[in-house]
Amino acid sequence: MKKVKIKEFKADLFLLSVAIAWGVTFLMVQDAVKNVPVYSFLFYRFLIATVLMFVISKNRFSNINMKNVSYGIFLGSILFFAFASQTFGLTHTQSSIVAFITGFNVIFVPFLAYILFKDVVRKNVLIASFVALFGLYLLTMSGTLNFKIGEFLSLICAFLFALHIVFTGKFSTKEDVFLIVSFQFLTVTILSLLFSLYLEDITFNVNFDLIFLKAVLVTSIFATVYAFLIQTYFQQFTTPTKTAIIFTMEPLSASFYGVFVGNEILTFVQIIGAVLIIIATLMSEIKLKKSTKTHYQKEIDIIS
Repeated sequence: MKKVKIKEFKADLFLLSVAIAWGVTFLMVQDAVKNVPVYSFLFYRFLIATVLMFVISKNRFSNINMKNVSYGIFLGSILFFAFASQTFGLTHTQSSIVAFITGFNVIFVPFLAYILFKDVVRKNVLIASFVALFGLYLLTMSGTLNFKIGEFLSLICAFLFALHIVFTGKFSTKEDVFLIVSFQFLTVTILSLLFSLYLEDITFNVNFDLIFLKAVLVTSIFATVYAFLIQTYFQQFTTPTKTAIIFTMEPLSASFYGVFVGNEILTFVQIIGAVLIIIATLMSEIKLKKSTKTHYQKEIDIIS
């Protein structure tokens, strides 16, 4: 049991590094998409990531089968449409509102994990989910929350990200992680290309300036290959709900990065929100009772 807990804690630390990677690249992406359409940017980002993943996975090609291909396509489709709904949501409402509603995935995850796979969530982890959501509200919200098309699309995005986290946790224990990630990236690349060709004016003739090249290279390597490979591999050692809580550190790391690099200023309320997110993350690591063991942790005991 102690060995399992060490693996789980190690997994949580690596997942935290994923949230930080996403957060610190936010400003970079924001600058890049000012001059390059979103789906074009996603196409180049995931194209480079796909090539890198297939190079990394070349010695595993003999393990390719219908399961890891279908898992990759399934996860890639969910991930792309999460990006798509979020992007369209941003055209209808403020980015702060989209960020907050997207954070609802931290609440969706435990319920989806229970409904789909009967995973029982520890009480303190469930409480930490709500604490994290409230912290996210204080950190990100700067507008009036209504329920119009932008909010609805953002809610769909949150649901899809929650699905992605839950299914990633399950698939990562069943098939080769490297191949799942490779085909996931390939799926996002193809869908991004199709959406870009259909919805945007430019796809292949984008302006390859320094800002774009820096953003697409950094995000493809660190925020895509590293991030999703780490997420897919280490989720087999922790729970989907804890993963969702840890990922609320993404907007927190983006905010801190904005303070140190972009000269942005955090208000007192935002600082309180940041503290609550950190508290929620720490709460999720604490076990209230030794006898409390989730269905997911029993699976880890078996595979260990």
